[in-house]
Amino acid sequence: MTLRLILASKSPARTKLLAEAGIRHSVLVSDVDEQAVVASYGTLDAHDTSLLLARAKAEAVAALPEADDTLLIGCDSVFEFDGEAHGKPYEPSVAVQRIRRMRGRSGVLHTGHWLVDTREGGSGATIGAVSSATVHFGAMSDAEVEAYVASGEPLQCAGSFTIDGLGGAFVDRVDGDPHAVVGLSISTLRALLQSAGVAITDLWAPSVTL
Repeated sequence: MTLRLILASKSPARTKLLAEAGIRHSVLVSDVDEQAVVASYGTLDAHDTSLLLARAKAEAVAALPEADDTLLIGCDSVFEFDGEAHGKPYEPSVAVQRIRRMRGRSGVLHTGHWLVDTREGGSGATIGAVSSATVHFGAMSDAEVEAYVASGEPLQCAGSFTIDGLGGAFVDRVDGDPHAVVGLSISTLRALLQSAGVAITDLWAPSVTL
């Protein structure tokens, strides 16, 4: 029987990462209210928040009929800066304020991963892990900050930046797994799959194994 992997995220960057890694998958998005989930647990740091939200998304999708007899992975990213947890800014004014603080400095991007195995006769695993990486930002002029925010790219990104888009021009280096900064660590996924008794190579698209 062909293994099926579901990505419980609407993030184009995450599905692109899986595709480029040769991992066949489909997408099924949860309707989890992230703010409500976090509020129900009280005060959490950025690391734990990323894992909590990844689990909430994965388990919400796992409960859907379409997710029967599959493996599914949920992810969520939270940026830690000056001891604060930053999700998506949504508003341009918030993004401008954050990026002005971040320029020339560094912060840690935490990406939580949660794997659920709903396969009949499978492991029944529901397990998670966090992959974190330190991001060092270059100096940015006010004009660069304004232009970047005006592009709209940072508004839907944890921490108000990307490294795989326009924002990559303003990142000097990353210490850690760069895939985690994009939103899904392929090596972390591999480790979680191993814990569920699955080899990541079993999820490679046919063309990869030719």
